[in-house]
Formats: sequence, structure tokens, C-alpha cells
Amino acid sequence: MKYLLSLILLFSLVAYGQTAEEYLERGITKSLHQDYRSAISDYNKAIELNPKAELAYASRAKAKYGLQDYTGAISDYTKSIELDPKDADAYFTRGKAKIKLQQYRGAISDYSKAIELDPKDTLAYYNRANAKKKLQDYRGAISDYTKAIELDPKDAWAYNNRGIAKEKLQDYRGAFSDYSKAIELDPKDGDAYYNRGIAKIKLGQKDSGCLDLSKAGQLGHENAYDAIRDLCD
Repeated sequence: MKYLLSLILLFSLVAYGQTAEEYLERGITKSLHQDYRSAISDYNKAIELNPKAELAYASRAKAKYGLQDYTGAISDYTKSIELDPKDADAYFTRGKAKIKLQQYRGAISDYSKAIELDPKDTLAYYNRANAKKKLQDYRGAISDYTKAIELDPKDAWAYNNRGIAKEKLQDYRGAFSDYSKAIELDPKDGDAYYNRGIAKIKLGQKDSGCLDLSKAGQLGHENAYDAIRDLCD
């Protein structure tokens, strides 16, 4: 009997942590503590035990993203999507990884799929707009920023970035309006003050524009005082 109990105990010790679910859970806990390398080791084991564990691929992708292994993250998100084509978050985060690698067209495709699966995903519209802006598709970017603002009217960054896109199209009055709204929502946004200052100067409002640049400098904008020296003195 004692021998049998010893065998049962030994089997329990060996078996503990050996299921795919247990490795996955342990990996997720490690990821929460940003112990990504160790978490990946657990995800690897979970996938080895269950090659169809979609969540293990997605979780390993997030850990790789945390380690700035964006190529590896994209590969795992791709596998995750193969196993669950309706996972909007996987498309969204794969898009983020592609942005890091300057794969803007691929990122736009992923954000578009995320939006198709979740039409109220504000960040997907915002990030797709950023990618479009990188490709100099300013009208497309403005459209997406506008949708993001409709979904979240208090998103100061969406107003600020829409203003930048409008300024690229020489719509300085529209840009001025967006920068002003961004400042209203976030009075400590040095970028918005800087951008509005430049827009005002382009509109012939030099004194007011220079005051905005000064405010941007007070808020820590790194280029504000250089702009004052070049445009205001």
C-alpha cells in the first residue's frame, strides 16, 4: 500500500504542469509580470502538446511583441488567425507589429479586418489612420480620424492627428480648429500647442502663433524654442 501511494505521489509530481492548459496559464501569469522569455518557453510547451491551441499562439505573439520581436509576433498572430479567423484582436495586434516594421499597407489590411469584425473599435480606426498618414493618404487618414472621433469624442490625439493631416492638405483653418479642440480636451498637450502655433503663423496670425509656440515650450515640446527663434524673432 505504501509503495502504491508512493507511485501515485510520484506520478502526480511528474504530471503536474504537463497539460497544455497548465503551461498556457503559467505563461499568461509570467507575461502579466513581463517575464516574456520564460512565458514563451511555457507557450512553446503548450503548443507542442496542443498544436491547435489558438490562445497559446496569440499569447506567445504578445510576449514576442513585448520583446520587440515583431517578425516573430506576426508569425504567431498569423497562425492564431488561421485557427480563429474571427479574432479581431489578433488582426489588430498583428497590425501594430506590422506598423513597427513599417509594413503600412499590411497594417491597413489588418486594421480593416479588425474593423470589419468589430465596427466600434476606435483604436483600429485611429491606428489605420496613422498608417494611411504614413503613406501620405491624408484624405483617407482624415476619414478614419473622423470615425475615431465619432466613436470617442474626447480623443484629443485623434483631433491633433487629424489636424496634422489637414495641414498636409494645406487646410490650415481646419487644422487650427482640430488643434484647438485637442487643447480644449487636454490643456497640457504641448504637441497641439506647437501644431496650432505653426498653423496660426501660416494663416498670418504670427503674434498669436508665437504665443502658442511659447506655451508649447513651457510644456516641454523639444522643437518649440527653435521654431520661435526661426519664425518669431
